Amino acid sequence: MLNVVLYAPEIAMNTGNIGRTCSVTGSRLHLIHPLGFVIDDRKLARAGMDYWHDLDVSFYENFETFKRRNNNPRVYMVETGAARTYSDIRFAPGDFIMFGSESAGIPREILDAYADTALRIPMRKGSRSLNLASSAAVVIFEALRQHDFTGLS
Repeated sequence: MLNVVLYAPEIAMNTGNIGRTCSVTGSRLHLIHPLGFVIDDRKLARAGMDYWHDLDVSFYENFETFKRRNNNPRVYMVETGAARTYSDIRFAPGDFIMFGSESAGIPREILDAYADTALRIPMRKGSRSLNLASSAAVVIFEALRQHDFTGLS
């Protein structure tokens, strides 16, 4: 099972879309506060459609709590400035892939601590970033492809 982590997501529709992607792929979603919306936001429900009730989702007050509750897992940090691309590594079942907030990304102190597992999605020079939900889908499906989409039809 793949683990998708959102650090301080701000837009309900992005989180709903990512939740839907996690649900249909059997991935687990981890949400680290603060959230920029309430969990019963209608935009979240609309984007997640009727998949949200099947979603395996956990909530954390902060990054330290996330690490502690998950036994200091290996976490790949997806951030625009990383040296390696997401396709440069081989994901393992159970890996954690973290994405930052829409406006600020992953905090510098966390990125610095995980510099060896930082990944980026290639883009045209001068481009700032992809949409959060699009970024998550790109990396989730690459990780699943590497394992022949095991468990998916």
